[in-house]
Amino acid sequence: MIDLDANRLEVARSLGATKVVKSSDGQAVERIMALTSAAGVDVAIEAVGIPATFDICQSIIAPGGRVANVGVHGKPVEFHIERPWSYNITLTTRLVDTVTTPMLLRIVQSGRLDAKKLVSHRFEVSEIMKAYDIFGNAAKERALKVVLKNARARGRALKENLN
Repeated sequence: MIDLDANRLEVARSLGATKVVKSSDGQAVERIMALTSAAGVDVAIEAVGIPATFDICQSIIAPGGRVANVGVHGKPVEFHIERPWSYNITLTTRLVDTVTTPMLLRIVQSGRLDAKKLVSHRFEVSEIMKAYDIFGNAAKERALKVVLKNARARGRALKENLN
């Protein structure tokens, strides 16, 4: 796991990551290549959506590997086609959408992924601006995923439990 945020790296370890790399010094590629004896990784998941993380993924992928790009990019990235072409690297892209959401829900329901470990903050819908502020300062606030609670739905569930 590569990240700028020490808290996210700590959570990654708690979820099973065996190696973590803090990338704030710009040496992530060198560290990954050292950890893999210069072989690179079989799978690199780009989940941030910025050019720097896409570049890291392109640089650390091993021959025959796969770059899975799920980050939402708001700016163009530089794609070095010479490397995937000559190393037989596969690039896939996908958003969390109506196709992938049911699969993710099945993984959570099966118990293979404890989604509760990813939720760091919960807010009422009426506190949405506070939620945005917390998530906007994720490193300082130790925020991972922010959940908005629907007060009306919770009230209905409580009423049903009382009847």
